[in-house]
Amino acid sequence: MKMTFTNVKHMAQHYDFEGTEKILSSGGLVLLPTDTLWSVVCLTSHPISLNRLIQLKRQKQGDNFELLVNSIAMLKRYVTHLHPRLETLLAYHLRPLTMVFDNPCNLSSNVLNSNGQIHIRVVQDPFCSALLEQLNEPLISAFAHIENTIPPINFGAISSEIIQGVDHVVKYRQNDKGIDELPVMVKLLEDQEELEFIRE
Repeated sequence: MKMTFTNVKHMAQHYDFEGTEKILSSGGLVLLPTDTLWSVVCLTSHPISLNRLIQLKRQKQGDNFELLVNSIAMLKRYVTHLHPRLETLLAYHLRPLTMVFDNPCNLSSNVLNSNGQIHIRVVQDPFCSALLEQLNEPLISAFAHIENTIPPINFGAISSEIIQGVDHVVKYRQNDKGIDELPVMVKLLEDQEELEFIRE
């Protein structure tokens, strides 16, 4: 869903859109809903925020991070080559889709997993998409739970440790009751030019 200026202004009034953008731009951690589960996010350009996110999640450096972008154009800034098969899949896939890329570019090693890979998702949620458009920079995202615990099915199931560990909690979609589905995860096997579905 493409957000117009009027839509963004409406969101700013009801969900503190501008406050969320300001906190992220100053290096803060934000808890917000995406098109999948609630997540903790920060900007890639703030290494201290990335370290705080790693500590909050109690995870290894960069493992289980996703890079959230709002367009194929933004995605292309961080991969050396987007295969046409992946671009076609992005254009027609209705469910949230996470792609695994080897050897990304223009990213700190802190955001890469232990295999040197990055997971990237083009978000479909209108709030996230509009936020990314305003920031003109991707967000590093991690599901809002401590490692080795069950991901929360809704906002009410998020632990107090996560909520107290962030600088801002977005009001948008806090009353949603059901869990959003996990994204499909896919990787292109370049040598075979085949898509490997890691999670369907």
